[in-house]
Amino acid sequence: MLTSVSIENFKAWRDTGKIRLAPLTVIFGANSTGKSSLGHLLLALKQTAISVDRQRALHLGDDNAFIDLGTFQECIYKHDLSHPLKFNLEWQLPPGFEVKDPLHKLRYSGNRLFLDVSLNAGKNEQPEITKLSYELYNDNELTLDLNYSRKDSGNFDLKSDRYKFVRTSGRGWPLDKPEKFYRISEQSRARFQNAGFLSDFALSTEKMLSKFFYLGPIRDYPKRTYQWSGDSPEGVGHKGEYTISAILAAQSQTRRLNRGPQKRYYNFAEFIAGWMKDIGIIHSFSVNPVAEGRKEYEVLVKTHATASEVKITDVGFGVSQVLPVLVEAFYCPPGSIVWMEQPEIHLHPQVQAELADVFISAIKARENGNERKIQMIIESHSEHFLTRLQRRIAEGEISPKDVAVYFCKRSGDKTELEPLRINLFGDIENWPEHFFGDEMADLTARTVAAAKRRHEAKKNE
Repeated sequence: MLTSVSIENFKAWRDTGKIRLAPLTVIFGANSTGKSSLGHLLLALKQTAISVDRQRALHLGDDNAFIDLGTFQECIYKHDLSHPLKFNLEWQLPPGFEVKDPLHKLRYSGNRLFLDVSLNAGKNEQPEITKLSYELYNDNELTLDLNYSRKDSGNFDLKSDRYKFVRTSGRGWPLDKPEKFYRISEQSRARFQNAGFLSDFALSTEKMLSKFFYLGPIRDYPKRTYQWSGDSPEGVGHKGEYTISAILAAQSQTRRLNRGPQKRYYNFAEFIAGWMKDIGIIHSFSVNPVAEGRKEYEVLVKTHATASEVKITDVGFGVSQVLPVLVEAFYCPPGSIVWMEQPEIHLHPQVQAELADVFISAIKARENGNERKIQMIIESHSEHFLTRLQRRIAEGEISPKDVAVYFCKRSGDKTELEPLRINLFGDIENWPEHFFGDEMADLTARTVAAAKRRHEAKKNE
């Protein structure tokens, strides 16, 4: 799970400050305040990690990438290339993570890893690493640190305050520039007798980013038939284009889920259908082959108990838009970090509220007897979603420590992120001005206008 993130000089963000990320994190704010760019940077980091080009510090995107962020200059705050792009990430490590120093017979254990990166514009205005550092923490205690940074000469240097790196004998070859934004090359590691563990840090970074999934605000239109040849997609795709394939794959793997401890288990399709019914969007749905032995499938829906089954294309648009949201929340691999933009789009206010229950369940759900431990990061505009979340906190369904809520706002020419304090009673202790518009101004204006019209009507009687 990601526990925090911080970004400087990216898009609308001069400096986000440290953003605490909980199992369920929700980000609200007005349009064009930079909410989406937070997830977009994480998506760019993932596509960099899986890229075959190790020399590219940051893969900003192209036609075949997850996301295309444009040029490095377009990504920098105020497009000023004299500003470095900086970010840091902190995430939890599996139990028993340990670093061994073979020369000094020392061991360094930890349960959190912190990565801090700084990039500047280099040749052809492409991003280049100037600093790469890792810190290993055991709870709140720093146990190991390293700093790989570029000196004024242009060469890189490896330093640590808690680990004694020992150079290999022979000529003092210079260290290479980092590979991508997080990896120290094999050749550079070989310059030291005890730097082999640096590959473990890089692998941990790759593993964390491989579990990051993103679902955008605009999902694919429903189709009358879907193709599936037995593949198992990693997720539902950024537009939900693999949603039906994911359902069929989960069914073929006999995945069974429940909504939390001591809850009943269902096979995957039944589980999703149950949520679709409970949030009030339809009565039932099923995915069936068009004919035996064919690769074409159709999604059939019943809007209420006595209705006839119809294809998903013949019901309200909201059905096809919420289905990827539900499937991604429960299909993604255990330990995943799921970022969703505006899951409530095209949904009735009551259904928007029900999504809060879906996401609370997603972080508590179990699969085949094991905890899934999913992290949900939601970008939303829905007051109904927030109200239901506050209610569940007050009812004790979810603890305030497992929730983080933020409000994005413009302050002059920059964007600021304000954390909202929610207490045990579900109250927001620092409600921001104009959080969901100026409701009081609308109520006052309507009252005044109504009184004026009543007065005019009496005069004309």
